[in-house]
Amino acid sequence: MSEPKIRLLIAEDHQVVRKAFSAILSLESDIEVVAEAADGVEAVERVRAWRPDVVLMDIQMPRMNGILATRTIKQEWPATHVVMLTTYETEDVVFDAIMAGAQGYLLKDAQESEILGTIRGVMRGETNLSARIANKVVAEFRRLRTGNNLAVDEDDSPPLTEREDAVLALIGEGQSNKEIARHLDLAEGTVKNYVSRILDKLHARSRTELAIKSQGRPKK
Repeated sequence: MSEPKIRLLIAEDHQVVRKAFSAILSLESDIEVVAEAADGVEAVERVRAWRPDVVLMDIQMPRMNGILATRTIKQEWPATHVVMLTTYETEDVVFDAIMAGAQGYLLKDAQESEILGTIRGVMRGETNLSARIANKVVAEFRRLRTGNNLAVDEDDSPPLTEREDAVLALIGEGQSNKEIARHLDLAEGTVKNYVSRILDKLHARSRTELAIKSQGRPKK
């Protein structure tokens, strides 16, 4: 029995670009482009109507930008994965997108293989950032810590168990659920449950946000 296809929504205000991505990605045997959107409002409406697995989201769009659309989608449908694909790579924009819940952030000049790998990776629970974007996330995180201005206050968060701390540390190293399961000798489903509990305890929207939070936690 074949695996179900990844249901993809493409949100991009430039029609030519949107159609090009749709045509290319539709050629993949494991991907089905179920809907398209020309702006952030349409993206939210299309998610409501089609419930895609992954949204490929541009940031700069009319009526509602991609960051606000991502935040709305993740609040209403937290299981929907969002991958940002954009020309913008400034630190504040990248960080805002991640804090909104994006699990992937790629530039539009990324190779087709990188885009496909990211779409498939977020479906496995991974966080995928291009090397250039990852460097900017680290730079922004360091800037916030240097200024003692890290936006997330964990004082009122429930404490993590020893095993949850171990899972969080491995997330911070960029390991996938499968790699964490192998490292800690757990079932992959068990790791997914741990990740869900950690997200809830730390009030995080995405795995990327967990990776950032893990860097600011004291070592045990």
